[in-house]
Amino acid sequence: MILKGSQRGTGQNLAAHLLKTDDNEHVLVHELRGFAADDLHGAFKEIEAVSHGTKCQQYLFSLSLSPPEDARVPASDFEDAIERIERKLGLNGQPRAVVFHEKEGRRHAHCVWSRIDADTMTARPMSFFKQKLMAVSRDLYLEHGWKMPRGLENSRERNPTNFSLAEWQQAKRQDIDPRWLKQAMQDCWNRSDNLKSFAQSLQDRGFFLARGDKRGFVVLDHVGEVWSLPRMLDIKTKDVRARLGDGENLSSVDDTQKMIGARMTPSIRRHIAESRERFQSRSAKLGEAKEEMTRQHRAARQKLEERQRIEWDVQTRERAARLPTGFRGLWHRLTGQYQKLRAVNEAEAEASRERQAQERQKLIDKQLEQRAGLQTQFKELRSKQAQQLLALRADIGRYLKFSRGHEEQSRARETSIGLRLER
Repeated sequence: MILKGSQRGTGQNLAAHLLKTDDNEHVLVHELRGFAADDLHGAFKEIEAVSHGTKCQQYLFSLSLSPPEDARVPASDFEDAIERIERKLGLNGQPRAVVFHEKEGRRHAHCVWSRIDADTMTARPMSFFKQKLMAVSRDLYLEHGWKMPRGLENSRERNPTNFSLAEWQQAKRQDIDPRWLKQAMQDCWNRSDNLKSFAQSLQDRGFFLARGDKRGFVVLDHVGEVWSLPRMLDIKTKDVRARLGDGENLSSVDDTQKMIGARMTPSIRRHIAESRERFQSRSAKLGEAKEEMTRQHRAARQKLEERQRIEWDVQTRERAARLPTGFRGLWHRLTGQYQKLRAVNEAEAEASRERQAQERQKLIDKQLEQRAGLQTQFKELRSKQAQQLLALRADIGRYLKFSRGHEEQSRARETSIGLRLER
């Protein structure tokens, strides 16, 4: 599974993020270890309070564990992975919280440790934690027989269309999958070998190359949204300059936005708006289906939890009734019968816990399968929308190319007429 860790402070912000149900369809606080509090906010307040006795600002270590999309991983496997990571990072015995999230038919986990050692009042060092997590991640892929991502096999071969959070959020505002945008720009880059051909290739796709204020080369789309070119290409700025030069002759962002606004025709805008309206309408229907499915799934889990709680209480009373009290209980202790009955009770309790855990996991796996089927429809809809919008961008590029040629012809005719008048 993919492991991503970070050192951080602001425990209350992290707790609020982990408990959000806006993005996550199911949230479960699976474990709170080493805390007096029985809720996530209270637990993280405890860690923060202890950290005030040190100079450590990043008193938490936060880890996300994401298995492959098609894997169905039981809670026990997540727990085993967390235990292994804890030992690897030197966080043994530290207070920790484990939270499960489910969305889009997938389940992943978050584990947050306190870095503050209460005995020494020092922060546990986290040197080289990224390399250690990568080593554990490779082992988990091999042990479970999962197909390992190329980037995990060789960091130089990581997927070039992976986005940072800022890039993802910027693209989400435009209702288009950002991976398509990134792939389109990379395709333009691969098809060109100099500034002129690259700029032309971008315009054929409805993008415009410009000179940024601080980021060097930038690309603007048809609505004037600005994208950092090195980030979209996933290469260094010096490599961009090696092919394109310093870009001093390029228009500024403001001038380019004015040009886009002047040339953008109402009809193309209407086509794009219509495409988005259709997408939003279909997406809304799927969204309603998702909300209804989420309500049904939550109700089913709550029903199972209530049934298991009642069952556990009944079994606990039955086990307690077996243990004799008073003089009879004293006699059973002296003869060893009490210890035997207690051992039987403990074994039955453990078997009951295991059986209930299997029931919960079976329900979760069934619901994940149902949600994954709905998510397939979401993906197909987003893919079709992305292709349609990219095709419209190409139409914009062709129109602007025609418009530019028409303007050049008009200027040429005006120049010719002026020369004849001078003669």
